[in-house]
Amino acid sequence: MTTSATSAEPPADDLHLARQHRRESSARTYSRRLPVTLVAGEGVHVRDSTGRTYVDCLAGAGALALGHAHPAVVGALRAALDTAAPLTTLDLDTPLRDAFVQTLFEVLPPSLRGGRIQFCGPTGADAVEAAFKLARTAMGRSGAIAFGGAYHGMTQGALALSGAHGPKAALGALGGDVQHLPFPAAYRCPFGAGGERGAELCGRALRWALTDTHSGILPPAAIFVEPVQGEGGVHPAPASFARTLRGAASEAGAVLVADEVQTGLGRTGALWASDEVGLDPDVLVLSKAIGGGQPLAMIVYRDELDAWEPGAHAGTFRGNQLGLAAGAATIRHVVDHGLAEHAAAIGERLLDGLRERTTGLPVVGDVRGRGLMVGVELVDPERTDADGVPLPDGALATAVQRAMLELGVIVEIGGRDGAVVRFLPPLIVQAEHVDQVANAFGKAVWSAWRAR
Repeated sequence: MTTSATSAEPPADDLHLARQHRRESSARTYSRRLPVTLVAGEGVHVRDSTGRTYVDCLAGAGALALGHAHPAVVGALRAALDTAAPLTTLDLDTPLRDAFVQTLFEVLPPSLRGGRIQFCGPTGADAVEAAFKLARTAMGRSGAIAFGGAYHGMTQGALALSGAHGPKAALGALGGDVQHLPFPAAYRCPFGAGGERGAELCGRALRWALTDTHSGILPPAAIFVEPVQGEGGVHPAPASFARTLRGAASEAGAVLVADEVQTGLGRTGALWASDEVGLDPDVLVLSKAIGGGQPLAMIVYRDELDAWEPGAHAGTFRGNQLGLAAGAATIRHVVDHGLAEHAAAIGERLLDGLRERTTGLPVVGDVRGRGLMVGVELVDPERTDADGVPLPDGALATAVQRAMLELGVIVEIGGRDGAVVRFLPPLIVQAEHVDQVANAFGKAVWSAWRAR
């Protein structure tokens, strides 16, 4: 990954940023494009060291479902500390662990409520690794199918499952016997069709890969899918494709793994994005919001897959106690206050606002998303691909991200060439906040486009 296009020298008078620039590795990402030192957060807002306040549409890459310093989370953390609960217990049971498991299983998709849970190292990537290992153990096969545009993490197996070339280019073969297939995209369809026809063709490619004995792809242990691709540019899986995927996995005897690290717990307007499209996975991978902003990750899977020997997957910090406390409080609050339904409604308002404020702008290729997982793809209208679709414009997206920062809104970028401006605000975001975000985006695109 080169950094010349996105890296920025820190302000000379900001000693925190200057020290970070000097001491931290070149692998850091967000701080290159968002040169702020954050000192406080409350609700949907964060404040930097200069006293400036921002609407946070990054929210820990979606980890902060309830925003910053939410009373339910803070109260749960304080209560855990006040009881002198042991903070690290490996997989020894504790009241906090039991309460979290009980709370989670009450709200899981019905097909998984009789299943098992494995706590992992406290990252989504480790949970993806665990899911891959479980599937290989249970099915007696070694391979996996994943999709172009996928993002599953930065550890070796998770990276092998991911689609982007950038993080892999310097590493060579990652192992794991992973094959990638096309994922449906309404705007930049891999088959140039889009819509239901594009989803149908992606489903046909999957069925061919799994059923044609000359496809070159041996029957896999697992199929990994994000119900909405996040880092890949915010591409929701159509329900028709999800149903095809479920049927094809069953017919091939493969474990269907839904990576809901970013989509889970209400983000897409449903408690579980898998349920919303009828995916019905065999394994659910969870992290980010499930820990209430604290490090926590796990897989939940059907009971019949529980073929592991003791110690088959382990880690010192599996079941972080503060994460269990914050996570249980977050789950209860999201469910009790209907935040999934709120995310669906307020997400539509955000989508509508972004579209209205960029009407007629040729550099806005597509506005898309589900719930409060929203992306806008910025393009160069002077250059097109073989299907006549304008090429993604990552430089413009970077300029828009910086302009939005100046306007008091923090956003992420991702997708092909980093050309998708992404919005992941906390689920507690209100109408006045998303209107402010939409207004800032409209101004930022206009100003960045005129400045070229």
